Amino acid sequence: MEARLTGIDRRETLQYLGYLGSPIPAELEAEIARCEGEILRTARPRAHWRLYGLLPDGSLEGTTFTPQGQDVPELLKDCSRVILMAATLGSEAEQLLRRSQVRDMSDAVILDAAASAAIENVCDNLCEDLAARFAPAYLTDRFSPGYGDFPFAQQREFFDVLDITRQIGVSLSESGLMLPQKSVTALIGVADRPQEHRHRGCPSCTLFETCRFRKEGKTCGAF
Repeated sequence: MEARLTGIDRRETLQYLGYLGSPIPAELEAEIARCEGEILRTARPRAHWRLYGLLPDGSLEGTTFTPQGQDVPELLKDCSRVILMAATLGSEAEQLLRRSQVRDMSDAVILDAAASAAIENVCDNLCEDLAARFAPAYLTDRFSPGYGDFPFAQQREFFDVLDITRQIGVSLSESGLMLPQKSVTALIGVADRPQEHRHRGCPSCTLFETCRFRKEGKTCGAF
């Protein structure tokens, strides 16, 4: 299944920039459009996923991986299968962001926000493709390590089970930072009946004010 970057939602770019309903000067609007265009031209998205049976003890069949916390079991309560997914904008976008940090910090901030919105588009498209593939079954929302009470520390297990580094070239630092940084991991439940979906977007999240991802200009991937 091919990773697809089909566009960048301007509202999401503005959200990452902290413009929540504020008037936007025309000059800034033009700069944002230019930076979004650079991301669209530069990114080379990649994605990888696998399907696992969900065992009664909450572990994934054929692995030793058991998502911890209460939020994931609640998400998967109607599910018999689980998809693990990973997606990235690729090293090319990462290099663009790094160059901009040296060249022009104003550009760097906007490019980073546009890239965050871009990886969300890649993830949304992947979820749409997965929903079509598994129809008439129903998918839950995607849910990432570090969101809710799903421990961020389980990111390393996630990487090992899905073999992310070998499959799409994303590595994990000792501190748990994904490289390229514009990358997302998440799990998705597969159920036999319709699933309730959350309101999308960071402002709808109960962790919005304290979220360490948002403070770093990133996203947990859950939305």
